[in-house]
Amino acid sequence: MQFLKDKVVNGKRQGDLFTVQTEAGEQLTAKKLIFATGIKDIMPDIEGFAACWGITAIHCPYCHGFEFKGKKTAVLANGDRAVHTAALVNNLTDDLTVLTSGQAEFSEEQREKLRRNNIAVEEAAVTAFEHTQGHIRRVVFADGRRAKYDAVYAAIPFIQHSDLPEKLGCAINEGGYIEIDMFQKTSQSGIFACGDNTTYFRSVANAVAAGNTAGAMVNNELTQEGF
Repeated sequence: MQFLKDKVVNGKRQGDLFTVQTEAGEQLTAKKLIFATGIKDIMPDIEGFAACWGITAIHCPYCHGFEFKGKKTAVLANGDRAVHTAALVNNLTDDLTVLTSGQAEFSEEQREKLRRNNIAVEEAAVTAFEHTQGHIRRVVFADGRRAKYDAVYAAIPFIQHSDLPEKLGCAINEGGYIEIDMFQKTSQSGIFACGDNTTYFRSVANAVAAGNTAGAMVNNELTQEGF
């Protein structure tokens, strides 16, 4: 086994083989490829947001919920995504506000659910996070008001960290993830993918499990092809 610390910048299929090129000029050939390349979050135009991301500006109640249980919490999202996240976070705190940062896009049924659970809705545009080393102190609104929160769950867009899977013909689903089957196989034979680039279940445990499956399936295919 060999580990190469380099960045793959291009690749192509040549029959049953793949050839990839690296930033340093290396050219490598393989029978199978596994993409464990992750995704790249796109930070919103909110001052201080990036500095708080992963500390107190967080993406998932399953990943971060325990640490902020019972705290004054906000959900920065709108529409269906906001309601979905608010429903989950509502299990963790009684002090919850949805920050839509613009006109709220909720159905009357969704509004009623928020009211019934005493979840406030703030429509003023969010312009900044006041923080200390990533720990949110206050959210600043465009009208000059400030509100104190201990944590803000944020639904932000992302892109694939590498465009090579798509260049090689791997299908990307509506959610922006690489399309795979239950064995981590992509739509292209010989190419597998695992981790955050394939699923919205963003956790280390899930990524490790997916990587284990992808490795086992590649090993099985190579074994059967050479047997």
